[in-house]
Amino acid sequence: MSSYFHQQSAPWFRIGRLEVTTTIAVVLLGAVGMLAWVFAPSAQQWLVYSPQQILSGEVWRLFTWPLADGISLWGLINLALIWLFGRDLEAQIGRAKMIYLFVGIWFALTLMTSLVGLLVSGAAIAGLQMVEFCLLLLWIAEWPTRRFFFNIPAWVFGLVILALQVLPLLAYRAWGNLLGLFLALALVAINARRLGLLSQYAWIPGAPSARTPRRQAAAPKQRKHAERKATDSERIDQLLDKINASGIHSLTKSERAELEKLRQRRR
Repeated sequence: MSSYFHQQSAPWFRIGRLEVTTTIAVVLLGAVGMLAWVFAPSAQQWLVYSPQQILSGEVWRLFTWPLADGISLWGLINLALIWLFGRDLEAQIGRAKMIYLFVGIWFALTLMTSLVGLLVSGAAIAGLQMVEFCLLLLWIAEWPTRRFFFNIPAWVFGLVILALQVLPLLAYRAWGNLLGLFLALALVAINARRLGLLSQYAWIPGAPSARTPRRQAAAPKQRKHAERKATDSERIDQLLDKINASGIHSLTKSERAELEKLRQRRR
């Protein structure tokens, strides 16, 4: 599987030898959240998003829940997987669109938690685990035939991890959570399609509209400019030939003005 993880987009900036792309920036923010847990463990409870707490005026939780993650083996693995899968997706669509992809994932997961909170009590979300889950599914959908561990096709691995999310919800009859999960995945897929991913799935709405390239639109104007430039060159050559043959005084006043105008236009 490692042979596929080699693409990387242009960085926004560098910290020493570290090239900070959009994906790396998200990983660094996740690491900051973990370090905050080390120095202030109680701070995590102020970052978790729960719809009930929003009703109490704690609106900041809408934006801080991805940072609410403590240091653990799975937390570090999640950061590594975000980097591995995210950098391939970012290389595909570019660093700017990758920001919109992450924002879309955040919006979809926040909306999912909010809707589930209307149906059941205790709904909450924290950390980057679900963000990594969405990125992984997008990566698999983009390259379904790539090989994972033990030479397993990516699409098979995707079905397995999706089943591991869905089956427990079915077993506990958690219909609200199940509906929220599929809604979030649908929104993530539509946003990804809009940004240029998942182009092989025509049934997913949100495909970017075809635009006429600027170069093609400007072609007639450029052609007209080139034709005028060629005509100007021919006229200049005619006037210069007359000067070479009979001297500068052979030009009339209007011809001298015309020659100067043509020279100015060629600059």
